[in-house]
Amino acid sequence: MIKTVASIQVRMGSTRLPGKVMKDLVGKPVLGRLVDRVNSAKLLDEVVVATSTNPLDDVIYDYCKNNSISVFRGSEDDVLKRIIGVMDYYNADQGVTLFGDCPCIDPEIIDEMINIFLSHNGKYDFVGNDLTTTYPPGLEVEVYKVEALKDAHKRSLDSKVKEHGTLYIRQHPEIYKLLNIRAPNNLFYPEMEIELDTAEDFLVIEAIYKHFINVGRLSFSSREIIDFLLKNKELQASNSHVERLWKEYREE
Repeated sequence: MIKTVASIQVRMGSTRLPGKVMKDLVGKPVLGRLVDRVNSAKLLDEVVVATSTNPLDDVIYDYCKNNSISVFRGSEDDVLKRIIGVMDYYNADQGVTLFGDCPCIDPEIIDEMINIFLSHNGKYDFVGNDLTTTYPPGLEVEVYKVEALKDAHKRSLDSKVKEHGTLYIRQHPEIYKLLNIRAPNNLFYPEMEIELDTAEDFLVIEAIYKHFINVGRLSFSSREIIDFLLKNKELQASNSHVERLWKEYREE
């Protein structure tokens, strides 16, 4: 039986919003909200928070341990090696990369990406929705063969590339078979920022969570988030000016 393990990369040392994963998001840390959403996906055998051995990240480790969340610690800078450590420890056949700056991640999109990956019966090394930007940034999901990840670590000599996890795979379509999943029309909002990178982003995400929690909704879909922001144009525009660092590594 194929084992699918999700790795959520998080650390306290964010350059633009330090400690963001432990900021209170309507009564629970951002990390807790994120893990709750990921745990709603049906096709994951294990969900693991992958943080670093830096003492700054002890607070992440302690939170996970105190809340029965699987956690793994590895290299701070070689994120690719850290993810491989997760996959080896949990004996994964295929991995799912998720990001600590995506507290609005949609479990249905996670399951969709895994289903697409499996439906091709090993044809692709990597399936994701972030080779080009079509979904709202903050809904990124990557599924890959663990063997491809290990191969990428052996081939890559650039420490900056290893810092960005699957980047080597994404940059080398001549080596790896890649499939980008384009957003369906109802989710095609590449300009709608729902990732957590800055203080402005946090205010947007906090407003989203407050809206749904205040009406008794602990779970809500990406389409519902889009509808909420379309009705609140000023809120949606409030973080549109932020320069996104990921644009250096992704086609738009």
